[in-house]
Amino acid sequence: MFSRLPGALARAFLMVLLVSTPALVLPNVGPDGTQIVVLVAIFAAAMTLFEYASTYPGLVEFRDAPPFNRIRFLSLFLTVFLLSVVFSGEASQSTAGQFVIAVGTLIGMAMDFPYSPVRLVVLMLPDSASALDVIVLRTAAGMAYLISLLSLSVFLIVLRVANWPTRGPSFNVWINLPTFDPTTGGDVVERLERDARVNVALGFLLPFITPAIVKVAAGVFGSFSLANDHSMIWTLAAWSFLPASLFMRGIALQKVASMIAEQRQRGAPASVDQELQPA
Repeated sequence: MFSRLPGALARAFLMVLLVSTPALVLPNVGPDGTQIVVLVAIFAAAMTLFEYASTYPGLVEFRDAPPFNRIRFLSLFLTVFLLSVVFSGEASQSTAGQFVIAVGTLIGMAMDFPYSPVRLVVLMLPDSASALDVIVLRTAAGMAYLISLLSLSVFLIVLRVANWPTRGPSFNVWINLPTFDPTTGGDVVERLERDARVNVALGFLLPFITPAIVKVAAGVFGSFSLANDHSMIWTLAAWSFLPASLFMRGIALQKVASMIAEQRQRGAPASVDQELQPA
C-alpha cells in the first residue's frame, strides 16, 4: 500500500486540478460556485486516493494497464481546460483566449455539417438564440468532439503499436476488471465480447442521442441557454468524453476477450484467476 501512496497522491492532486480548472479560468465565479467546486474536488481526490493506494482496485478499470486511464484523463483535462478558455476568452480578452477561440471557430465550422454531432448540438439552442451564442456553442462543441476523436485515435495507435495491454510482465484480467464478475452468466469470452459490442454501440450513438434528449427536455423544463458557463463546460465535456470513453472500453474488452480465447487455444488453464502472460 505504501509503495502506491506517492502515485495515488499525485493522481488525487491531478483530480483536484481537473475539477478546479473551470473555476480557476473563468472570471467572476461566485462564492456558492466556489464552495461546490471545493466539495466536488475533495470527494474526487479522496476517491482517487483510496482507489489507487489500495492493493486491489474497487471501481477503476485497467488501473494496472497504462496508458488506458492516462489517455482518458488527459483527454478530459484538455477538453475542460480549452472549453474554459473558450468561455472566458471574450470576457478576459487575453491573447491565449483569442487564439484558442480562433482555432476552435475553424474547427467548429469544419465539423458543422448536416447530421454531424456538432450540428445537432447547435440545434439545441432555441430559435431566439443570438448569433454569438451559436458561434460560441459551435466552437466549443467542435473543439470538444475533435479532442475525443484524437484521444480515441491515440488509444488505437497504442493498442496497435505497443500491443496493449501486454506491455508489462503480466496482465491480470480480474484485477484490471474489478466490476466484472466471472462467476455469473455464461462463458467469460462471450460476455466480454457482448459487453464490448454494447459499449461500442453506445459510444457511437450517444453523441447523436444526447442533443435530441436535451432538445426534448428543453420543451418540458425550459429552453437551453448558455447562461451558466460552468455548467456548459461540464455538459459539453461529458457529451464528448463519455462516448469516446465507451468506445475505448469496448475496444479494450474485445482485446481482453481475444487474449483469453487465444490462451484457451494454446491450451493454457482457463481458470478465471489465471494471469495472461504477454506473447
